[in-house]
Amino acid sequence: MLSPIATLGFILATLFGAAFHLILGGDARRLALFLLCGWLGFALGHLIGTTLQINILNIGTLRVAAAAVGAIIAVLVAHFLTAKPRNKRSSG
Repeated sequence: MLSPIATLGFILATLFGAAFHLILGGDARRLALFLLCGWLGFALGHLIGTTLQINILNIGTLRVAAAAVGAIIAVLVAHFLTAKPRNKRSSG
């Protein structure tokens, strides 16, 4: 059984991925990608926060601020890597 802190972290990471998909839209594959990136980014952000001893907005042993920054960076990177290039009109 997962600890309450791990469950909270999983829920928050899922919310980051789902909220980003809600804002930008896309199909089910992009939702899965954003969820996966949210989970991985949240975990990496938490580990970096633990390593660097970032003590901003901790809930128990969960480094929420560092984990949130990690999740946001991960979903932004996923968005920019998978975004379709926009067609630029040539003038003239």
